[in-house]
Amino acid sequence: MAVEIKWIHHASFRVAGKDAVVYIDPWKLPGTAGDGDVIIVSHSHFDHFSPTDIAKAARKGASVIGPADVIEQLGSGKAISPGQCVTDKGVGIEAVPAYNIAKSFHPKGNNWIGAVITIDGKRIYYAGDTDQVPEMGKLADIDLALLPVGGTYTLNAVEAASACKAIGCKAAIPYHWGDIVGREADAAKFAAAVDCCTVHLLKPGGSLSL
Repeated sequence: MAVEIKWIHHASFRVAGKDAVVYIDPWKLPGTAGDGDVIIVSHSHFDHFSPTDIAKAARKGASVIGPADVIEQLGSGKAISPGQCVTDKGVGIEAVPAYNIAKSFHPKGNNWIGAVITIDGKRIYYAGDTDQVPEMGKLADIDLALLPVGGTYTLNAVEAASACKAIGCKAAIPYHWGDIVGREADAAKFAAAVDCCTVHLLKPGGSLSL
């Protein structure tokens, strides 16, 4: 069975495999999904960490995995730091550092995360809110990279294209555009700048299968 990746909007994704559904940074979810087995939260900014939307996404018995400050605020879940790995509901999750290098919005010392998600043999990298950091070059066998392109707080389109080369991913999806910061033109600029992998430009609610 193929793995389905749905871009909900902004920085929110739904990843569905044969036996598990993973939500990443659910925010302003349309309706009440209630089918999530694992919820990954990258950091505690409001557009990534929404207890209301976590509750909407999660089925009974779902696990929430995120940095220590997220889990402390939520009052439950599994704290994970960059470099750590966990397996939950058959889904492998490797926390990857996500931080700004020359900006102050996402300090490295906060131990906020991106994640490599291994599900049904596919490896999906969600970058979180980040610049192009050296740790990206240590990733391997990434089937799909989900990368912010909006700039200001994160990678911009050209920087995200450079990150694709560092990661060595087979395909990429741009996010962090269309709400708060970033425009569709940024996603298109990213696609035009990438020459090392396939880029899938999704509309909000759009999906693809790996």
